[in-house]
Amino acid sequence: MRIQYDDMIQEFKRILVSKGFSEEDAYESAKLFTENSLDGVYSHGVNRFPRVVSYIDKGYIDVKAKPEKVASMGAFERWDGKLAMGNLNAKRAMERAVELSKEFGIGLVAIGNTNHWMRGGAYGWQAANAGCVGICWTNTMPNMPAWGGKDRRIGNNPFVIAVPRSSGQHLVVDMAMAQFSYGKIEETKFKGGQLPVAGGYDRNGELTTDPEEIEATWRVLPVGFWKGSGMSIALDLVAAILSAGMSTTDIGKKCEDEYGLSQVLIAIDPRHFNTEEFTDEVINRVIEDVKGSIPAAEGSSIRYPGERDYQTRLENMKEGIPVLPEIWETIKSL
Repeated sequence: MRIQYDDMIQEFKRILVSKGFSEEDAYESAKLFTENSLDGVYSHGVNRFPRVVSYIDKGYIDVKAKPEKVASMGAFERWDGKLAMGNLNAKRAMERAVELSKEFGIGLVAIGNTNHWMRGGAYGWQAANAGCVGICWTNTMPNMPAWGGKDRRIGNNPFVIAVPRSSGQHLVVDMAMAQFSYGKIEETKFKGGQLPVAGGYDRNGELTTDPEEIEATWRVLPVGFWKGSGMSIALDLVAAILSAGMSTTDIGKKCEDEYGLSQVLIAIDPRHFNTEEFTDEVINRVIEDVKGSIPAAEGSSIRYPGERDYQTRLENMKEGIPVLPEIWETIKSL
């Protein structure tokens, strides 16, 4: 089934208001959930929404809280997220990073004691829409084994880089340090499908594309094997140190679920040094060259990061956002 963009926002807003959010916060959070779904990232949009509501009910998310700046030094600010709604905290932090970049050329906001930001790429698009390079990442609960291990000790710690184009068709890399995010694994399971490549280990310790097996073992595969494992640990440490928040290790020992996270959001305004025309020329030249690659398979196409999101957004705005009927029924009942 397909749900229109405005209808999805209003349904999410209705539920969030009923849970105690202000009208303004409910609308902004609902819009972020809907925009994730609009771009085809259903795993961190409509599919994730019921779980977020359960976190509100459990008290992991404080519906009345607002993030607070607790320290600053030039272009760097440290915030306490106060366990407010994660997507609102991240959006406000990136807004501030963009503001700082207008003054200093670069802005960095490190926020601790926050919640799951849903789709990290949303804040990359946010920075790029403001004409800035966006770089951001988050830590998570322990949900991935370190390379060579079997039990969960590190996070899949999503990482985002966005490069702006004046056309709005930005280049945005949005990746977890696991081959697939748990949201994508869950979405594939809902659809009764298999992952396109091995994404983790089954109960026999063998690599598998079966999402149910990976969910059962919690043994997701780090991207690049030991490289993804190392990047996960480094990103976690930088986020925890800059925000004075919890590391993935701390979250695993102190929290019964995924909350109290640490994040870093950076905006860099290239217009302090370059014209938009110069930036566009560099980006377009690279994209044109990459898309001119010889296809590995007949009929296949080469896309730059973010291209599929942009195309899906246009299609879903016109046709409506695809939703699994059982998920929409669950949402309607909240």
